[in-house]
Amino acid sequence: MPSQPSIRPSDPRFSSGPTRKRPGWEASALGTGSLGRSHRAGPPKQRLGEAIERAGAILEIPADYRILIAPASDTGAFEAAMWCMLGARGVDVFSWDAFGERWLKDARGELKLPDLRVFEAPYGALPDLARADPARDTLFTWNATAAGLKVPHGDWIADNREGLTFCDATSAAFAMDLPWEKLDVTTFSWQKCLGGEAQHGMIVLSPRARERLRDWRPQWPVPGIFSLFDAANEQSAMFEGSTINTPSLLAVEDFLDALRWAAREGGLSGLVARSQANLAILEDWVEKTPWVEFVAADPATRSNTSVTLKFAGPDTADMDADGLRALARRMAQLLEREEAALDILAYGKAPPGLRIWCGPTIDADDLAALCPWLDWAYAQARG
Repeated sequence: MPSQPSIRPSDPRFSSGPTRKRPGWEASALGTGSLGRSHRAGPPKQRLGEAIERAGAILEIPADYRILIAPASDTGAFEAAMWCMLGARGVDVFSWDAFGERWLKDARGELKLPDLRVFEAPYGALPDLARADPARDTLFTWNATAAGLKVPHGDWIADNREGLTFCDATSAAFAMDLPWEKLDVTTFSWQKCLGGEAQHGMIVLSPRARERLRDWRPQWPVPGIFSLFDAANEQSAMFEGSTINTPSLLAVEDFLDALRWAAREGGLSGLVARSQANLAILEDWVEKTPWVEFVAADPATRSNTSVTLKFAGPDTADMDADGLRALARRMAQLLEREEAALDILAYGKAPPGLRIWCGPTIDADDLAALCPWLDWAYAQARG
């Protein structure tokens, strides 16, 4: 049985959302001049506009795309896009984890789309993306946070498509290269790859997406808080920081702090490199550890942010799902008690195991320190 490691991660927070703050974060770094003011006043609105501008620059979003801030995190952003823009064409939904299932549930049960095709796959596998019909709208997640599975590339998306692509990129933006020319409606939240505070989402719209907003009105009622129709206007104040609801200006300052840090790290390429280096540490550990394996067996589809692990090997071969979940809980409790890792249980619907965030705000040294603790906790939990 391995002895208890002597070195702990300097920061044990490996949660997959909200995620760890950027290295060196302190509350004193946040500006407070906007607090207690109307978000429609000049300086606070300027800060909202700055968040949009800085995010677009870091993500290298094309000049003819537009970005806006939406309420209710990535969920609100994606559902706003669905409610406002679907129904003009048939829809293909690709789902391979709990969050893809959420969009499928909305499309089928709430919007009741009459022309709906569904392509599903179990945890650890992707559906056949080549079956996407370029004449139809396509809904998918770029990185399935619960399954630890990412789309390896955008080659399956036609350049001459007639439909729109709707991409939930909340665990991919700022950590993966996204082919913007393939994406028409892209959403993400502040509390994922940059460790920002929750509440707000962002929507990136291609010119074709804005045309849809101009030319199409769905048959169902759209709540005012979800309405994106003003974004059809090229001069919309939404692209300058005007928001439908009242935003948290403290959360805005926190996001700006994260964006400034991202720029110092070398922008998108620096963030992607940090996340890939983090994944490499876990890949090296998994390769030499007999009791664990990746849920995503194919390295090409393996997430470099929400890394999901399941139990393997003869020690657990005779255990059912309940027993494996109990084993994972015991490990998590031991690690939390020792302040070696916090919040690393797998998502409830995923295979029993662990989920370790490897996004760019995580330091590689902390992951290197974590691996011996995982071996120790497994041995202790197995008894």
